[in-house]
Amino acid sequence: MRSPAPCPPSVRPAAVGPAAWRALFPALAEAGEVYLDSAATTQKPLPVIEAIDRYHRHHTANAGRGTYPWATGWTRELARVRERTADFLGASAEEIVFTAGATAGLNAVALSWGLAALDDGDEILYSPRDHASAVYPWRQLQATLARFGRRLRLVPYRVTAYGEADTADILAKVTGRTRLIAVTHLHHVFGALTTLEELRGRLDPRVLLCFDCSQSGGHLPVDVGELGADFAVLAAHKMFGAPGTGVLYCRRRVHDQLTAFLPGGNSGVTVDDSGLRPAAMPERMEGGTPNIPGILALGAALDVLDDIGRAAVAEHNRVLTRQLIEGLRPLPGVELLPGPAHAACETGYGIVSFTLAGIAAADLGFVLAELGFLVRTGAHCVPDHGGADDDSVRVSTHVYTGADDVDRFVRCVATLATELATTREVR
Repeated sequence: MRSPAPCPPSVRPAAVGPAAWRALFPALAEAGEVYLDSAATTQKPLPVIEAIDRYHRHHTANAGRGTYPWATGWTRELARVRERTADFLGASAEEIVFTAGATAGLNAVALSWGLAALDDGDEILYSPRDHASAVYPWRQLQATLARFGRRLRLVPYRVTAYGEADTADILAKVTGRTRLIAVTHLHHVFGALTTLEELRGRLDPRVLLCFDCSQSGGHLPVDVGELGADFAVLAAHKMFGAPGTGVLYCRRRVHDQLTAFLPGGNSGVTVDDSGLRPAAMPERMEGGTPNIPGILALGAALDVLDDIGRAAVAEHNRVLTRQLIEGLRPLPGVELLPGPAHAACETGYGIVSFTLAGIAAADLGFVLAELGFLVRTGAHCVPDHGGADDDSVRVSTHVYTGADDVDRFVRCVATLATELATTREVR
């Protein structure tokens, strides 16, 4: 019996453009609503759905365990996806760790690196306006180290009016005790890109850089070498893949600083008189049964993204972002949050957040949903927010979003904004 082979996409776009791309996503075929929440999770293309179904329907077996063809076939296929992921990020296969998601990846850095490598008085720089998953692991690490008498100082840095990490503030706060700078590559609320390019050559090489690429992965080309990243995480479900799957990139130079994460079956950990001895990477970080269908789905998602072209995805989202900004900017009562709307040049990555005077963000989201537009509202998992006053509406696009979808959305918001402005004038 033949072992499993890669599942090729059964649907390929016949032409370039959202109409052809949209045909890849069966959930959108019958949807009457306009899906504008791709920053929360993306729709799934048919090849991804088929990859998951194929594993469960044919030759279900555990990878890395058995010697029979079903098992060895999946072992080879997971290795292929690892190589594929490494190529996608400009990395090497031994630098790619499969995780349960971006949150799991960031916690793995905190537990596998932070617990072992940080000394009393060391510092980590972070932004309190980033996603909770990029903040809470460091706070948890701080609390855990404190129990063992080690003080970890968490130093917050500012965000600019453009929604980017303030590199001048970062540079001013770096000290001889700074061990890591945590940064969001593409901000999940502001839609602003931060590369820390301005700090190249100005930081002590011993300072590690940890990038949260949850929003940038699959939306624009991400090269961990160009970023100078020591750690980087991606969430598969935000790049056409399945929930519960993620990628943690660990630069080769930090491997000897990492302890075993989740030691157990298949982690390659050995035992001697000194205790557990960690295996080589990436097995050191991957104890237990892997999420086989999720990893296979990730491989299929990467194939779809390369078929479309990440540059094409980025350009499509840039155009839609500018259309959103230019449509929303003149409306009465609309306030655009930091991000591309305030940038000096025409940038945009598919995320625009705003508020509308006279209506709470949650209420506006409910009204928009009733009218057929699915958006995210609230604080968007920002941990240090001031309650409802900091809530906003976030609109996020992808390749299956068309210019006509954005035009209809803007016209809907314009009607609501005009009605609310008239009500305010009457009062």
